[in-house]
Amino acid sequence: MTAAAPGTSKAAHGDVAAKKKKGPSALATAYLVIYNVVMTAGWLVIAVGLVRAYLARGSYHGLYYSIEKPLKFFQTGALLEILHCAVGIVPSSVVLTGFQVMSRVFLTWAVTHSVREVQSEDSVLLFVTAWTVTEIIRYSFYTFSLLNHLPYLIKWARYTFFFALYPMGVSGELLTIYAALPYVQKTGLYSVTLPNKYNFSFDYYSFLIIVMISYIPLFPQLYFHMIRQRKKVLGHAEDYSKVE
Repeated sequence: MTAAAPGTSKAAHGDVAAKKKKGPSALATAYLVIYNVVMTAGWLVIAVGLVRAYLARGSYHGLYYSIEKPLKFFQTGALLEILHCAVGIVPSSVVLTGFQVMSRVFLTWAVTHSVREVQSEDSVLLFVTAWTVTEIIRYSFYTFSLLNHLPYLIKWARYTFFFALYPMGVSGELLTIYAALPYVQKTGLYSVTLPNKYNFSFDYYSFLIIVMISYIPLFPQLYFHMIRQRKKVLGHAEDYSKVE
C-alpha cells in the first residue's frame, strides 16, 4: 500500500463524507414526502376498514374481504420503493428492499388472491394486522424524517413495535401459505407439467414449501438486524434518560 500525500487524505474523507450526507434533491424529497403521505393514508384506510368491519360484524372472521381492494392496491404500490433504491433517491439496498417488498406482494397476489379458500383463514387477518400497524408507523417515520421533524414517539414505535409485529406477521404469512398447500396440490395451480413444447416443468406446491423453508434463515437475520438498529438509534437516548 502507498501512503497518501499530505493534505489529500482529509480532503478525500471530506468529499466522501459530503457525498454520504448529501440527501435527495428538493424535487425528489417533495416526491418522497407525497409518496409516503399517500402510503400512510392508504394503510390508515385499511386500519379503519378493519375496525369498522369488526364493529359491524361483531366478529374478526372474514374481515379480509372488507379491505381486500385497498390492501392489494397499497401493498402493490410498495413496488415503487424498489425503484426509489434503484435510481438512488433512497439510500437503501435494492436487493434487501426488493426481497422485503416482493415477499409481501407475492403473498398478497400469488397466495391470498390466487387461493380464495384461504381468504377466510384467521392467519390472513394476523399478517394483515401486523402489516397495517407496521406500515402506518414506517411511512409516518419516513415522512417526518424527510421533513426533519421526527417525533420521538414515532421513532420509538418504529424501533420497538417490531418485537411483536415481526413474529406476528411471519406467523400469519407461514400459516396462510401452509393453508394454501392442499388447494395448490389439488388444483395444480401455476404448475407446469411435462411433456410440453418448452421441455420445462414447475411445481408451485414444492415452490411454496421452499418459500416457507426460506423463512428459517432469513427471518432471524432481519429480526436481529432491527434489534441492532434499535440499539444504535435509541440506545443513546435511553442511556441519557437513565442518567436523568
